[in-house]
Amino acid sequence: MTAPAQTTTTAALLVNEDGHYLLHLRDANKNICSAGQWSLLGGHPEPGESLDDTIARELMEEASLHIPDLVPLAVIENTDADGGPTSRIQVYTGKWNGDPARLSLTEGIMLRWTDPNQIPYLTMDPKTTAVIHHHQDGPRAGDSAVGQLPVLRVRDAGTKTVPNVIGVHLYLERDGEILLGLRHPDSAYAPLEHHFLAGHCERESAIACLIREAWEEAGLVIKAEDVALVHAVHLVDTPGAQPRLQLVFRARTWQGEPQVLEPDKCVSWSWWPADTLPEPTVAYARAAIDGIQHGRPYTELGWA
Repeated sequence: MTAPAQTTTTAALLVNEDGHYLLHLRDANKNICSAGQWSLLGGHPEPGESLDDTIARELMEEASLHIPDLVPLAVIENTDADGGPTSRIQVYTGKWNGDPARLSLTEGIMLRWTDPNQIPYLTMDPKTTAVIHHHQDGPRAGDSAVGQLPVLRVRDAGTKTVPNVIGVHLYLERDGEILLGLRHPDSAYAPLEHHFLAGHCERESAIACLIREAWEEAGLVIKAEDVALVHAVHLVDTPGAQPRLQLVFRARTWQGEPQVLEPDKCVSWSWWPADTLPEPTVAYARAAIDGIQHGRPYTELGWA
């Protein structure tokens, strides 16, 4: 039997006399838990701090709230895709009837009183939804067992499937020099930086994409039997951004000289020594070239 995870954080479900819940809208587009979702105030204990002291401190730090007589309500147990426990949150409940607009919020976007009937129409943190449903259901048989709180098991949002974009890149080397293009100054990605000939996979294989992009962008003819995968970069450009798997293929032979056929994307093609790349060069392209030169097949960037 799998042992329960330790309680690692706290949260507070605050209710007013109308039965509305105080919800906290988290920042979107940040690499944080429950980004862009309605959630509860709370946080992690500091070293040696009790959970009771933690929730009192977090409410004061995040919203200048002092709520006397907070009562433990339940424990949320996050589970992974296989149902195994990953972490636990002790949730407290308390009464408050103030105006959220008058609070000094130091984290997130806003606080608001929310009618429980509105919850199905909001982008909610699943853990918060589970707690509210539990609170509305009221006490159940066994909830008052000595020293125990009801445990609400919720699948960890971190296990949600996130599609990865697949990028395909052409590595050409001639006489010790590597082909790079200078991107257009109005390019949406990496303007005025040097980069591989590259593109995103559509409904096609990676090698088919490579052959198509080489012809469309630079007029180069490449055959599938003449290419080999030489490096992969698994990349997150910015916190919260969609992950990208960048595949770099080396063509041993090709036909044609590079031409600027998509001038809105690339303004020139040039050959550069591997140890003297131009500035600026796209960071993950530089990392891939270094990996290829040193025989490393794989690089991760941005995950930390």
